[in-house]
Amino acid sequence: MSELQEQGSAVEDIGVTLDGHVATIEMRRPPNNFMDVDLIAAIGTALERLDGEPECRSIVLAAAGKHFCAGGNLKQRLEVEAGGGKFVPPTRHPYKEARRLVATRKPIVAAVHGSAIGAGLGLAAVADFRVTCKEARFAANFTAIGFHPGFGLTLTLPRLVGQQRARWMFFAGQRITGEEAYAWGLADRLVEQDNVRAVAQEMAADIAKAGPLAVQATRETLNLDFLAAFRAATEREAFEQNWLRETNDYKEGVQAGFDRRPPVFTGT
Repeated sequence: MSELQEQGSAVEDIGVTLDGHVATIEMRRPPNNFMDVDLIAAIGTALERLDGEPECRSIVLAAAGKHFCAGGNLKQRLEVEAGGGKFVPPTRHPYKEARRLVATRKPIVAAVHGSAIGAGLGLAAVADFRVTCKEARFAANFTAIGFHPGFGLTLTLPRLVGQQRARWMFFAGQRITGEEAYAWGLADRLVEQDNVRAVAQEMAADIAKAGPLAVQATRETLNLDFLAAFRAATEREAFEQNWLRETNDYKEGVQAGFDRRPPVFTGT
């Protein structure tokens, strides 16, 4: 196994290794691996670099710590926005970075050993396959804090679980278990928690046994319409999030989430 990450690079929040023909990208912000534009950009850079690595044929996306990705950091968001700043920088929108993830060529297997919440669910959903366990939790909890779904989930989630189940996850914002995720088609394999990454690597190794040029060409064909649709979805999501971010309900939802109490929405 070789370490591909360069010292002092901009991808300090991740590690990238190559074992045979299978690369592993590990998020290293334990325990929660909170998502922001820098982490998304780091993953995008790693995926683009692996596109140019001829020995790499498939990729596992994994995480150190308790959770795969628990979404955005509510405490950080509150601190930035309370000071008059913008949690989402206008010049580096996270969804522009997310589009880089779906534009790369090599198959991705996500190893979801803990929670995948909000943007973390969006990240898991852009992978080709997901391995999980009964202890994992999945949630598109945007409306629970008075916000609009993002990270392309309005496109990816219905494709994985169907329109009705996606609507329930969006509208109610409730978490589902790893067992439910597997039953609904959100996860492809359900295994013991300690085996999640190993099984994801086994799946990636199975992919790597096939002709790499043929696999990449097939993936590109399957994703032809998806790439344009993902861009359109994220543009729409960003538009709706922009105005909702200024509402009282959103501010109450974020504060309530940080306070760990039910929000009191007023529809304003």
